[in-house]
Amino acid sequence: MRRKIIHIDMDAFYASVEQRDRPELRGKPVIVGGMPHERGVVSTCSYEARKFGIHSAMPSSTAHRLCPGAVFLRGNFAEYKRVSRQIREIFHDYTELVEPMSLDEAYLDVTENKKGIPSAVMIAKEIKKRIFETTLLTASAGVSYNKFLAKVASDYRKPDGLTVVVPERALEFIGSLPVGKFYGIGRVTEKKLMEMGVSTGEDLRSLTKDDLVSLFGKTGIYYFEIARGIDDREVMPYRIRKSIGNETTLPEDIDDRENMLEVLSGLAENVSVYMDKRGMKGRTITLKVKYGDFSSITRSVTIGSYISNNNIIMENIGRLLSSVDFTGKKVRLLGVTLSNLDTAYCSPEDDEEQLVLPL
Repeated sequence: MRRKIIHIDMDAFYASVEQRDRPELRGKPVIVGGMPHERGVVSTCSYEARKFGIHSAMPSSTAHRLCPGAVFLRGNFAEYKRVSRQIREIFHDYTELVEPMSLDEAYLDVTENKKGIPSAVMIAKEIKKRIFETTLLTASAGVSYNKFLAKVASDYRKPDGLTVVVPERALEFIGSLPVGKFYGIGRVTEKKLMEMGVSTGEDLRSLTKDDLVSLFGKTGIYYFEIARGIDDREVMPYRIRKSIGNETTLPEDIDDRENMLEVLSGLAENVSVYMDKRGMKGRTITLKVKYGDFSSITRSVTIGSYISNNNIIMENIGRLLSSVDFTGKKVRLLGVTLSNLDTAYCSPEDDEEQLVLPL
């Protein structure tokens, strides 16, 4: 039996919550994230802002240049989490196989569902309707027989869209997609493919598995399969947590190692507290450094025992930092991550934690 998978993605979630709660913002370009005079980035933005070319992860200063009249907000994450829980309750009325990817999106496996509804499309329509009735917010949905196609479909007709990809039309649908629309193909990979003349899913299918593996390593196998509509991943109510990290963009670029260590100590403490609260430990400690020109490096060390102690994390972070050459460079962002964890799974509620310092 083929699976029936739905991917629900809220439309410009944070910005839409703000526009819902503040009528004076409706119809205006709204940006949630860092302030334009600071060092933050765009977390999300309203569709009015997207018309100016603004997108997530863009520096807030760039967004301000593109749209000087935009309204910048730091965001109300307590409210976003509250609304997310309302939405998740709706999902669980239909199935327990709900895999949250973030506060604003999730996969649902409705092959066998609590209401006995045979049509996944009907379920998706009901969920969209109930979300709007409960929250006054719109969501887009993708429906298909696997996670990859459901995810791509949910982004196909935003906002407030519903796209269905049936098995018989899957190859045609994939073939017409620009490679940049493929979930799992980022901007760097997209650029590399485009330089090779690979611009659509059909072009991607022309490459052999050996071609793709030689170009992208093991990830090439994933590209080979999704170009053919193959994705056997199950919807996992509890997602595998591979690492716990904390990073921050600095108020201004710095090149003093003592200042860096002070910042890193605070980040390491946040990671340590988070791990201790959940009884988790890890063995691999990673330092992340992003320079003022936006290039970045990581340095990692794996130790002999599982730890969460802040002092041990910092001992290793200090050694890693000493191995980095900062000659002629200043640092924009610092991060600390603990991975190679001894706890394989975490609950969806853990995925809601905002471990990155406020923008």
